[in-house]
Amino acid sequence: MTGCQGELTNEELNVYIEDTEGNVIVEETLKSQSNGFIDLWLPREKTYRVSIAYEGKIVESELSTFEGDPTCITTMQLM
Repeated sequence: MTGCQGELTNEELNVYIEDTEGNVIVEETLKSQSNGFIDLWLPREKTYRVSIAYEGKIVESELSTFEGDPTCITTMQLM
C-alpha cells in the first residue's frame, strides 16, 4: 500500500464547492487529516468549482465526478 503526505496536517481550511448550476454543495471549515488531506464525497456525474482558503492563501479548481475521473486530487496548491 502506498500513500501521500500533505503539508498541512490537522489544520482548518475554508472549503467552498458549488456545481455548474451555482448550487452550493459545501461551504464550511474542514480540518485536514493527519496525512494533510481532506476527505470529501461529492455526488457523481457532475462538475464542481472548488475553492480552498487557508491563512490568506487560496486555490481554485474545477473537479468532476464522472466515470474515469481521478478520485484523489493532489495537484491543488495554495498560493
